[in-house]
Amino acid sequence: MSSRSQIAARLRRHVSVTLTRPRVSPSSGCNAAVAVRLAVPAASGAGVGTQQPKRQMHAQPPRRSGASNPAMAFPCLDALETRSATLKEARSDSSGPEPSYTAGATQIYHCHDSLLLDWGGVLPEFDIAYESWGEMDTDKSNVILLHTGLSASSHAHSTPANPQPGWWEKFIGPGLSLDTDKYHVICTNVIGGCYGSTGPSSVDPADGRLYATRFPILTMEDMVRAQFRLLDSLGVKKLYASVGSSMGGMQSLAAGVLFPERVGRIVSISGCARSHPYSIAMRHTQRQVLMMDPNWNRGFYYGHVPPHAGMKLAREIATVTYRSGPEWEQRFGRRRADPSKPPALCPDFLIETYLDHAGEKFCLTYDPNSLLYVSKAMDLFDLGVENQRTAAARRAERQKFLKDGVYPATPEAMCSLTLPEKPYEEQPETKSNESQVSSASQIIQTGSKPPEDLVAGLAALWDHPTLVMGVASDILFPAWQQREVAEALRLAGNRNVAHFELSEEQSMFGHDTFLLDVKNVGGALKNFLQ
Repeated sequence: MSSRSQIAARLRRHVSVTLTRPRVSPSSGCNAAVAVRLAVPAASGAGVGTQQPKRQMHAQPPRRSGASNPAMAFPCLDALETRSATLKEARSDSSGPEPSYTAGATQIYHCHDSLLLDWGGVLPEFDIAYESWGEMDTDKSNVILLHTGLSASSHAHSTPANPQPGWWEKFIGPGLSLDTDKYHVICTNVIGGCYGSTGPSSVDPADGRLYATRFPILTMEDMVRAQFRLLDSLGVKKLYASVGSSMGGMQSLAAGVLFPERVGRIVSISGCARSHPYSIAMRHTQRQVLMMDPNWNRGFYYGHVPPHAGMKLAREIATVTYRSGPEWEQRFGRRRADPSKPPALCPDFLIETYLDHAGEKFCLTYDPNSLLYVSKAMDLFDLGVENQRTAAARRAERQKFLKDGVYPATPEAMCSLTLPEKPYEEQPETKSNESQVSSASQIIQTGSKPPEDLVAGLAALWDHPTLVMGVASDILFPAWQQREVAEALRLAGNRNVAHFELSEEQSMFGHDTFLLDVKNVGGALKNFLQ
């Protein structure tokens, strides 16, 4: 054997190869590795059989106890838990943990006569909270009924009894859009609400307990009928005008359809004549997150901790639909609240902190059950003639049973819902479906013909001067829905329809434009009423 071969053989005998599978910390996040240790001969000058200390060819970093990263803090959840704890402690207070939702002093009209509702329910008696501004003429011909949005109270403008600014403070007053030198303006809180009018948080006179979710399903038309009971009590035979924005715009149209002989002019701003899938879907998600809050307790939370977390999330979802993307791009961009800190799962971007603040402000100022009932009434809204006929038939059938103040139990089918056994599946297209899709597409794209059903449903307004306003940046009630209203009225024979649509250049405020744009919205309203 050559000297070179002998050296190689000796090396093989002295090489020690050790395969080990090191223990891996659960927090390391790495796969198990194979470490190979070699014991090699000493360098030149050392004896052939002498071994040097073993060294790792694939060394691991020194292990440390605990997780690889610290646990993340959640101040947003801490705040919710603190609020719940505070509300729970308040249970010992005789006033209960739930807040008082009323927004200040109002006038109250109490109606002793029962109100039959569109879906079969009955209010044996009810209250309407309202406020008013301006003097009423002796013949009571200068009255304007102002309808509210979903969560607004009757406090549209400050009063001596309640000097806080109202939600339409800059639109009401001497010389303003609703000129109190000319008009007597009345604004009510809708039934189903929580600002003084009868709603789920009110007492059921039948047993002295709070209604909660024993409150009956409502419609926009039910709310309007209750308002006209108030007008009856005030001796107002005919309104100078019915005015409303958002949900109020829906009510304003409904007032004209239900009581055409008692309404002079109609104003519908950022509203519609029938609810559409997108807005229904958004309100559905709000109701779902609210009802999933364990504190909601199927509506029976009064006297306990209210579902403030669900309400906060519902309001955040709603706020997304109230404004527009271009406005938020300009207002917030991608800026973070504190760029010097690492990102967090709690509100971090400015847009997140804005939504969080909007939800926080709202979560204890409006009754959760009212949100459920009033938003559902918006979903059910449809002034098409077929819906009007079926509602009238239900009312007539129910009316037969209401005699001598005796109210038979509401049929179970009217207060329960059975989910379908199978999930939704796309249905084969019918001619009816095709025509509806076609007509909707035409309105969106070209502003052409609305459905005949809606035209027939608005026929009662053929002789009413009507102002319809929309905003291009509105995603909750898109501008094509106002175009649909205006065109349906014209096809119904109305030759006095004024339709205005604000472009994105004129307003980036989306659906909330009706609350903010005194110049364009307020100016058009003032000119129309003159």
